[in-house]
Amino acid sequence: MKGDSVEIVVEAGSETRTYSIQATRAGRRVEVTHGRGLVEVTEVTRGGTPVRTARFMAGRVVALVEHPAADEAPREGELPLRVA
Repeated sequence: MKGDSVEIVVEAGSETRTYSIQATRAGRRVEVTHGRGLVEVTEVTRGGTPVRTARFMAGRVVALVEHPAADEAPREGELPLRVA
């Protein structure tokens, strides 16, 4: 969903660098995969087509923080919708 974002903190020698990947348009989401020594963060369309990808060596990743898109808060007196 637009608003999804992931922050990645990577060790770069004697300092750390922070990268941010965001879903830039409506209907897009950000997916994180981890395997074979790589962390991959991809912005994906509704149909599953990757738009852009960032790859980081897993051994250098210090922190990975996912920020989901903010859902609308229920109005006063309403109950949030739940899918069973």
